Amino acid sequence: MYYSDLIFADTVNGPGFRVSLFVSGCTLNCAGCFNKQAQNFRFGKPYTQETEEAILKALSGEYISGLSILGGDPLEKKNAPEVISLCQKVKALYPHQTIWMWSGRTLEEIQENPLLSPVLDVIDTLVDGRFVEELKDETLQYRGSANQRVLSLH
Repeated sequence: MYYSDLIFADTVNGPGFRVSLFVSGCTLNCAGCFNKQAQNFRFGKPYTQETEEAILKALSGEYISGLSILGGDPLEKKNAPEVISLCQKVKALYPHQTIWMWSGRTLEEIQENPLLSPVLDVIDTLVDGRFVEELKDETLQYRGSANQRVLSLH
């Protein structure tokens, strides 16, 4: 897995100060995607054990509210195993931290997919759905088009 960015004190992608991981790779190819370069699965840097350790250490900061995982799409088949493993580790180490995830897949698509559905047990908020250029709305918080939903799971 590759990632395009890692922000250790993000205040845009979820509530509070967050650690935000931008995973590379997406096959959905939504028209008007704001992060087209991150559709490439090899864009950015390789996700390594050191990357994971840096994320876990950063989450221990007393001012950090949680982890946000964006993309690309974290729930692409090539990304899902490592992303789900990271989420499980975060929840085990920091049960009170929230995990937010953005995916072009809908909640229903994730629920129906046995490879992806385990993530729903450990994330707190899912921003779901494909970006639809005709429904773009810059006034929406945490999402780009009106069809996308911000779903509290726990």
